[in-house]
Amino acid sequence: MKEFHETLSDRTVYMRYFCSLSLKSRVAHERLVRICHVDGDREIALVADREDKATGLHQILAVGRLMRLSMENQAEVAILVSDQYQKQNLGIELLRRVVQIARDQKLNRVCAELLRDNLAMQVILRKLGFRFRLQRDSPSVTAVLEL
Repeated sequence: MKEFHETLSDRTVYMRYFCSLSLKSRVAHERLVRICHVDGDREIALVADREDKATGLHQILAVGRLMRLSMENQAEVAILVSDQYQKQNLGIELLRRVVQIARDQKLNRVCAELLRDNLAMQVILRKLGFRFRLQRDSPSVTAVLEL
């Protein structure tokens, strides 16, 4: 996961977390423990990886998350793709799979909060049928998919 975060540009980090986060803070041990050990009941993480045939080592290319919200039958989704693998349909495939997990869990709604400037993610969400709600006086927009 540390190596994955090393592949992310400042812009990619800003688009995902809505602020600048240094690499040091993103790979701090406590944070990595929290994001790598998910509770399967409330949160699910899917990881797309690639095996280096020469070394047998795996490289994380992207991470998709489904996090149940305290509201009844609703979850939030988040996708993060390494800069090198963006624009190769990896994000949309991860999102499709995360949404299918939400359907399998009989959730009623999936949402995503994203910056208005994150046009690439807006395109992906629209392709899967998400509807957008503008946040008044906010740089973000909420995308909602009724299941």
